[in-house]
Amino acid sequence: MASIVKREKGYSVVYRYEDELGHSKQKWKKCSTYKEAQKVKAEIEHGISAGTFVAPAKQTVTEFLRDFVSLYGEQKWGVSMYSSSCGLINNYVIPIIGKLNVQDITTRTVDKYIQTLRKTPSVTTRTRKPTTKTLTDVNIEKIIKLLRCAFKQAVRWELIAKNPFENAVLPRTRYNKRDIWDADTIRKALDACESTRLYLAMNLAFACSLRMGEILGLTWDNVHITDEDIAADDAWIYVDKEVARATQQAIDAIGEKDIFYIFEPVMKNPKTRIVLKRPKTDSSVRKIWLPKTLAYILRKWQQSQAEIIEFLGDEYQNFNLVLAQDNGRPVDERMIEKEFNQLKKDAELPNVVFHSLRHSSTTYKLKLNHGDLKATQGDTGHAEIDMITRIYAHILDEDRKINAQKFESSFYSNPDLRQVRPPEDTQPSIDVAALIQQLQKSPELATALAALLPHTS
Repeated sequence: MASIVKREKGYSVVYRYEDELGHSKQKWKKCSTYKEAQKVKAEIEHGISAGTFVAPAKQTVTEFLRDFVSLYGEQKWGVSMYSSSCGLINNYVIPIIGKLNVQDITTRTVDKYIQTLRKTPSVTTRTRKPTTKTLTDVNIEKIIKLLRCAFKQAVRWELIAKNPFENAVLPRTRYNKRDIWDADTIRKALDACESTRLYLAMNLAFACSLRMGEILGLTWDNVHITDEDIAADDAWIYVDKEVARATQQAIDAIGEKDIFYIFEPVMKNPKTRIVLKRPKTDSSVRKIWLPKTLAYILRKWQQSQAEIIEFLGDEYQNFNLVLAQDNGRPVDERMIEKEFNQLKKDAELPNVVFHSLRHSSTTYKLKLNHGDLKATQGDTGHAEIDMITRIYAHILDEDRKINAQKFESSFYSNPDLRQVRPPEDTQPSIDVAALIQQLQKSPELATALAALLPHTS
C-alpha cells in the first residue's frame, strides 16, 4: 500500500489515497532517515487498513488557527482569554510555524519549535513591556497548552490522525520564591502613603487577597459594612466582578458574553476598551470577611465619595464603583501601578510589584492559620489548591517544622517515654587479677598476647 524510495540524502514514503471528491492521488512524504520512513510507512498502512487514515490537506497552520479561533475560541473563551490567545498566536506561533502545513507538524517539529521559542525575544505591546529579553518557560508552557488544545480540535475535525503536541516535552518550569513585603514593610508603606486611593487599594490587596482587577471592579452593593455587621465581626465583601482591558477585536468577535458593562472610551477609535466583567474562573467568585479596621476605612472612603457625588451632581458618572476616579469613571490599572511605584521611590521601599501584596497576604494568612490551605484558598480564589502548595511551599514547611515541635511536647512529654534511653554497653568486664595469674602460669600465652599488641618506638 506504501513504499519507501531513496531520494538524494533522505527517503520518501510514497502512497496513494482518495481525496474528498473520490479522485485517486499520489503523495510523497519526506523523511530524514530510513528508520523514520519505516515508521511513517507502518502508520499509513495501519491507518488505511483500520479505516482511520486521514487524507493530506494543504491547510497551513495560519489558516487552521484562524478557523480554530473562529469556530472554537469565539464559543469557549471570554474577552480576556480571547485577547491573550490571539496575542500568543500572532506573536509567537504564526511567525515561526505559520507557513507549515498542519499535517507536516510532527512531534519532532514540536520539539524543534520549543527550542526556538526558548531563544525568541519577548514582544513589546502598546500596553505592556516585557520583563525578560526572551520568552519565559511559563509563557512557553501557555503557548504549547494553547496549541495542544487547537490540534486536539484538528484531530476532531479529521485534519490529522493524532495530536503532535499531546506529549510535548516542556522546559521544567521553576516557581521561584516571590519577592514580597513582610507585614512591617507594608505598615511602613501605608504610613508613608499619601494617596487615599492607593491606600485603600493596598489594604484590599493585603487584607482580602484581592487581585488588581477585583479591587477595581468592586461595587458598593457588594460591600457590607453596617454598624451591626462591624459590631458582630461580620463585615464582608462579595467578589463577583472585575475590571479588565480587552481588545475591540475580542469584543466584536465574542460579543458581550460575561461582560456587565463596556465603559465609553476617552479617546476616539481605541484598540482596547475597559470593561466590567465576570471573573475568569468560578472559584474567583467568593465572599471575604473584613477586619474591623478595613471596614472603617471603607466607610470613611464611602463618605468622602458621597461628598464628591453631591458636589458634582450630574457631572459625576456613577457606576457604583468603590474605587473610582474623581469623576466616577473606572480606575485604570496603570494609575495604581504609577502611584505605587512613586510610593516605593519616595519611601525607599524594596522594589516589588503591586500584585506582590496579594502574595504577602497569602503568606501572612498561612502563617496565622498554621497552613490551613482550604481557608486560605477561600480568600485568594485560587482555582486549584496545589497552586498554593507549590508557590508557598516554604511557608508550609515552616509549619511542618512546628508540627514536629508540637508532637514532641504533646506526645513525647509522657514521663514513661521520656525515660527511654539507648541501651548501655553490656560487654562483660575484665577481671585483671585473674588475667595476670593466668599469664604467670602460661608464658606462651603472654608471648602470643604481646605479639598482638601494637608496638611504640
